[in-house]
Amino acid sequence: MKIKLIASALATVFVAGCGQPEPQQQTQPQAQAQAQTQQSPLENAQQDQPELGSFGVDLSARNESVKPGDDFFMYASGTWYDNFEMPADKTRYGAFSLLAERSDDQVKAIIDDIAAREDLNAEEQLIADFYNSFMDVETLNALGIKPIEPLLNDISAIENTDQLTKVFGKSWLNGVSAPIGGGMWFNRLDPNEYQISVGASGLGLPDRSYYLEESERFEKTRQAYVAHIAEMLKFAGKDKPVERAEAIVALETKIAEGHWPREKRRNRDLTLNQIERSELAKEYPGFNWDVFFAETGYQVPHLNVSQPEPIKAMIELINNEDLAVWKDYLTYHAISGNASLLSEDIYNTNFAFYGTHLSGQQQPRDRWKRAISQMSGTTSLGFAIGKVYVDRHFPESSKEQMSELVENLRTALGQRIDNLDWMGEETKVNARAKLAAFVPKIGYPDVWQSFDGVELSNNDLMGNVTNLREFFRADSASKELQKTDRNRWGMTPQRVNAYYNASFNEIVFPAAILQPPFFDPNADPAVNYGGIGAVIGHEMGHGFDDQGSKSDANGIQRNWWTESDRAAFDAKTDKLADQYSQYEPIPGNFVNGRNSLGENIGDVGGLAMAYHAYKLSLNGKEAPVIDGVTGDQRFFLAWAQVWKEKRTEQSMLNQLRAGTHAPGRYRSLAPRNHDAWYEAFNVQEGDKLYLKPEERVRIW
Repeated sequence: MKIKLIASALATVFVAGCGQPEPQQQTQPQAQAQAQTQQSPLENAQQDQPELGSFGVDLSARNESVKPGDDFFMYASGTWYDNFEMPADKTRYGAFSLLAERSDDQVKAIIDDIAAREDLNAEEQLIADFYNSFMDVETLNALGIKPIEPLLNDISAIENTDQLTKVFGKSWLNGVSAPIGGGMWFNRLDPNEYQISVGASGLGLPDRSYYLEESERFEKTRQAYVAHIAEMLKFAGKDKPVERAEAIVALETKIAEGHWPREKRRNRDLTLNQIERSELAKEYPGFNWDVFFAETGYQVPHLNVSQPEPIKAMIELINNEDLAVWKDYLTYHAISGNASLLSEDIYNTNFAFYGTHLSGQQQPRDRWKRAISQMSGTTSLGFAIGKVYVDRHFPESSKEQMSELVENLRTALGQRIDNLDWMGEETKVNARAKLAAFVPKIGYPDVWQSFDGVELSNNDLMGNVTNLREFFRADSASKELQKTDRNRWGMTPQRVNAYYNASFNEIVFPAAILQPPFFDPNADPAVNYGGIGAVIGHEMGHGFDDQGSKSDANGIQRNWWTESDRAAFDAKTDKLADQYSQYEPIPGNFVNGRNSLGENIGDVGGLAMAYHAYKLSLNGKEAPVIDGVTGDQRFFLAWAQVWKEKRTEQSMLNQLRAGTHAPGRYRSLAPRNHDAWYEAFNVQEGDKLYLKPEERVRIW
């Protein structure tokens, strides 16, 4: 499924993730009624009935008037799609969204239970205090912009580039944007070591294309962005706000011009540029790296520069652009970046642009949901909440069943590697070694995050966020020169997602995704293999996608391929990139098959692995027909309904330009590369999704 380089990298992940929170519903009223009555897997397991339908798939979502071979997405989910009304506080909705809402409801119940008690332990008190501080709207509205006035004063006092650099270096704490950023990750040449990585950043719009494309759509967005910045600057009492806003957008346009396109930024060969700290100033002169790193809290004996040319371009801008414009840039981003922690008028002004204009969201989420979102990250109280979540909502039986599925998928992929006709034996030896070394993490961490030393207040939201940022940064910095911690998780248990971490060669499945439609202990096996089985295969597939395949069994980035095998692999992946690049969700705006290639390899390959494992599970027997649906049909329907979604056009555009995944509608079409799908649904030449056998991409 789903991923990133972050400022506090110990608690986040540069990983391939399963997917965007997505699909699964009826109409809005039906979905709301369902949400009120749905049970956790622990509760539902006692009934021995699948949550969805008679075998684990919602057949009522189908539109059987659509030929599967013309539009498998609409065949599998068309009735749902045509009747579902997008909630006003959503930009997309589907299975991930449903489970995310369920998780929010469960976390809210946990917090409510904590609030009703007086005998709280230390971590429960932190949860209660943070939640109360976020929900104390009266105090926040009275304070207005005051919580960030010290930061704004520091920005106003900047008189030279060293002072500017100092604020850039402190962006991890202050929530501001900076043209140079990064964090601690793993040394890609030695995963037992941590290493700081830096790259170019600093944009306020989702992608460089929003600044550089000359179309009416993007021109209107840039005009709206100028107006938005001007409104935000008024909160800081700035005169001539429109003129200042225009200068800020002009500066960000120059930043965008210096950035690499996204498909280039994901190339692991190009982004591995290690350098000793002592050589940094020689290779990248004109920037006071000592001042910058002093503010990060890290020692940085050596580092990785992920984007060499863009870093040089950012340094040139820092030195040559008007200091007054940089100060206005920081002022705007200080307000916008912290808007969710300030008064409602500031938040709503920020939401009007980022929520409504950019994403099509008609109204903000309920405040309690925003509180949970703020609390649930890996650099907040996510693991403190997750510990209770697991106790309440994740049965050990699900972990055991999931472990068995992982091993079944491992066996299936091993057999598929053995039978590859395009890969030679020398490379297969390395591929088998990498597969054998995969480390699965299921449900929750074996070692929980400690919160010793954290102090929070029930009426100081900004102070609480600052304290947590400082706590996690200090924790990260204290580990910088130590051996890497392989017990660390990059997602909390209540997160509906999954990921692959190439440095540890690990696949990670948080507890919250192990629910219908992905996984149901009472569903038909075909459904679980088509759902969570394909997700497992997807994550395994990331270890063998166009970028993950550049690391070996030990997580070391190196070439373990023969030249001819790599060429054969690249030919197949190029073909898949071309296939996905033909999808046109919005007129004139196509899926970026190159930028989404890793995810598409994961989908197509993961589906093949899951189908293979499903067939192995039948032990040569024929699967029964249930409700008129064959085993193979159930398998592919389960996959398609995992990825059903509805989204606003603005959200779709954001996904096309700034996301690494194809939209769910097109992820559901991965089966068109599998012969069994054609047989299961009688897809024939002339059908819109039909691919000739030689055009079907078979990699893993």
